[in-house]
Amino acid sequence: MDYSHKVFMRHLAQTTSSPFLLDIERAQGIFLYTPEGKSYMDLISGVAVSSIGHRHPHVVSAIRDQLEKHLHVMVYGEFVQSSSNRLAAMLASILPETLNCSYFTNSGTEANEGALKLAKRYTGRSELIAFRGSYHGSTHGSLSVSGNEKKKAAFRPLLPDVRFLQFNKREDLDQITDKTAAVIMETVQGDAGVRIPSGEFMEDLRKRCTDKGALLIFDEIQTGIGRTGKWFAFEHFGVIPDILTTAKALGGGLPIGAFISSTEIMDSLTHSPPLGHITTFGGNPVSCSAALATLEVIQDEQLLSDVERKGKLIEELLQHERLVEIRRIGLMFALEFRSPEEVSKVVSKCLENGVLTFWFLSNPNSFRIAPPLTITDEEIKKACRVIRQAFDELDS
Repeated sequence: MDYSHKVFMRHLAQTTSSPFLLDIERAQGIFLYTPEGKSYMDLISGVAVSSIGHRHPHVVSAIRDQLEKHLHVMVYGEFVQSSSNRLAAMLASILPETLNCSYFTNSGTEANEGALKLAKRYTGRSELIAFRGSYHGSTHGSLSVSGNEKKKAAFRPLLPDVRFLQFNKREDLDQITDKTAAVIMETVQGDAGVRIPSGEFMEDLRKRCTDKGALLIFDEIQTGIGRTGKWFAFEHFGVIPDILTTAKALGGGLPIGAFISSTEIMDSLTHSPPLGHITTFGGNPVSCSAALATLEVIQDEQLLSDVERKGKLIEELLQHERLVEIRRIGLMFALEFRSPEEVSKVVSKCLENGVLTFWFLSNPNSFRIAPPLTITDEEIKKACRVIRQAFDELDS
């Protein structure tokens, strides 16, 4: 093990005993580069983060411009800053009128924490409803409403008064009552392996929440900012949440998240008590500038209009007899095999041949693909050849 790997393993906290240990010196577009110059096609966008590619020139320029002005100047919510103002206005312009007020955080799990607090505060209720198979983050509140018990057991006790329903099962919606503060749901379940709800389920969910006075929270940490071919995945279903959370791709590579609601609902955090939700670094001006530039790139380059075509092309090119199923929405894929061992072989073989794919925490029989929206047809065909080769070599 060389020096850099020793430092990584000894002095950086590890999340598993077997990290990828891929040395990355630089990144550009859809490529990652090692110090030796070997390139890897990033087909997971840093797990749904670098959706317009790495170091997009417009994002880099926006970051540099903000660096010349100021970095952190005050905790969130006290000073008027152009970067956060402009980002909030841009988000309001692309969202429904009832989602017009943003609270900026540092990450997706923080956005979900804020959303849960907001729902409790606004409704005065305590019950939270989530779904089996869900993943909302690793902090205590977000973990409490995540569905993977193996990931939660060692950290109990977690939040009380949490109930889990079966995802996409309309009969379970009867369990939403006038005691429910909020229902939180990934609009498309990501970590469970790209599980897409039916339109009927989404409509019934929205109606039940409205009828019972429960707030509906859509977690679009992974699906938001163009991943599914819409700005947000809820647009596919014709329903609007009361609270929306987003992060990952929002920052164009820098850390930022947001929970978004109406001015009326969000106002409940300002009194009884005041400072009902606070953050030191949320709304960081450099991250907000990067996020605004990211939204501008997606809009100006009309990237959303080509997501579905590219997704279909990848799906067609990856059809293979060894696959059990391909689940897809836009450029968000789960490719399912018969066993975790097959998944591990495919991911390892792709990495060996310069294509980066990744697995799911809660669905070991599948691996994920979520390439940058900017990927070209030529890059798609090249990557799919490598992946298909890995499929072909499963028996070798």
